[in-house]
Amino acid sequence: MAVLPIRITGDPVLHAPASPVESIDDEIRALVRDLFETMDAAPGVGLAAPQVGVPLRVFTYGWIDEDDREWRGVAINPELWISPLEPGMPDEDEESEGCLSFPGERFALRRAERAILRATDLEGEAYEISAEGWLARIFQHEYDHLDGVLYLDRLDDHDQRIVQKITRKRGWGRPGSSWMPGVDDLEA
Repeated sequence: MAVLPIRITGDPVLHAPASPVESIDDEIRALVRDLFETMDAAPGVGLAAPQVGVPLRVFTYGWIDEDDREWRGVAINPELWISPLEPGMPDEDEESEGCLSFPGERFALRRAERAILRATDLEGEAYEISAEGWLARIFQHEYDHLDGVLYLDRLDDHDQRIVQKITRKRGWGRPGSSWMPGVDDLEA
């Protein structure tokens, strides 16, 4: 297992749709192990293959809910259905999220309250999870990565300007930009 460098906004792999996984083989199993290791080292609650430079429709997730239930798994070639968005502005305290591809920052973003994830696991078995709240948010965030969409792309104009300033200040926004979980200090 290995911790992989996480690509930062601006890298082309983050802004293009990922390709379906054709077969679950040793290469995919190794990728999933590395995704979990990298996600845990970051630390994060989800990580999509494009975030480590692999343009495949795979993401991992790991989160413990308020009832101490652990949600941990892999979604291969997922499909996602979401409930309609509630109108209004997002709540800064309840609806802020971050991204390992834009580390150290959080912005409020309205997401659907419910989602249904259908995917395949590492054994090739299909599964379905009906999620609410934070788990639904995780699924939406990671699924977006598979379509080449960062949560930053969904922010309002005001937050978009802040993102652009941060990107310039930190020298991000260019191909090949990445950081190494457990090694790089990104609090600059």
